[in-house]
Amino acid sequence: MNSFSSTASEVLAGVDLSGQRALITGANSGIGVETARALAAAGAEVVLAVRNVVAGKEIAAAIGGAARVAELDLASLSSVRSFVDGWDGPLHILVNNAGIMGVPELTRTPEGRELQFAVNFLGHFALTVGLHDALAGAGNARIVSLSSNAHLMAPPVFDDLDWVYRPYHPIAAYGESKTATVLLAVEATRRWAADGIVANAVNPGAIATNLQKHTGGLQTPVERRKTVEQGAATSVLAATLTTGGRYYEDCAEAPVLTGPPVMFGGGGAPFALDPGNAERLWEIAAKLVA
Repeated sequence: MNSFSSTASEVLAGVDLSGQRALITGANSGIGVETARALAAAGAEVVLAVRNVVAGKEIAAAIGGAARVAELDLASLSSVRSFVDGWDGPLHILVNNAGIMGVPELTRTPEGRELQFAVNFLGHFALTVGLHDALAGAGNARIVSLSSNAHLMAPPVFDDLDWVYRPYHPIAAYGESKTATVLLAVEATRRWAADGIVANAVNPGAIATNLQKHTGGLQTPVERRKTVEQGAATSVLAATLTTGGRYYEDCAEAPVLTGPPVMFGGGGAPFALDPGNAERLWEIAAKLVA
């Protein structure tokens, strides 16, 4: 039974992904590596989209089989465009896994975007939209959009997505970017379900990885922490689903909260699953990446 403690291998036990292609961003560390490994073990051809190609090749060699590496820097829209232009053939599974957290100083991309918003959401948005035809060509494609329970504290601030008018707050900026990743899944499903594409958002849980390099390590209580293998479990579950527009954690669809969030608690925020918010963010993002 899938649960908090399930591992990626347990979730995919008996699942055959032979003949399917999976693309995982940020697959040279943390749960991205385990997500790629588990999908490959289930028979998928995996592509590791990473900034550090040398490290990525080491991971691909360890995974073996049909694992390969491609260069992708989500902070650079030109890098995303180059990646999309170089993609050929269908894409069955897209795991938007890469992320950064708690960047201490306000940092902007060459396009002027706040870095966490750019990497966690906007770069993935550009990648997802750019790969639409490849996803549609697969006939039954799944998008996995990684979020965090940090989204619970961070409604979208549409008039200041790049922290121009507000004092910058590292964790609030992270939370807003993770709200945006949920909204991406909601709107992608609404727009593309008729094309055979569904998307779901995932909270992997609290896992000690490079993600916490700016935050001094995990602050989550020990009993709420997961191993890397457990952290990848909900991602690979979402990679097999046939319905979309939902938010998952602990290998199950999470309830939509009706009251204030609890520190280190769970559930999805209503504002992150709101269709109106999802459509509005999509339209803004489309202009930003045009």
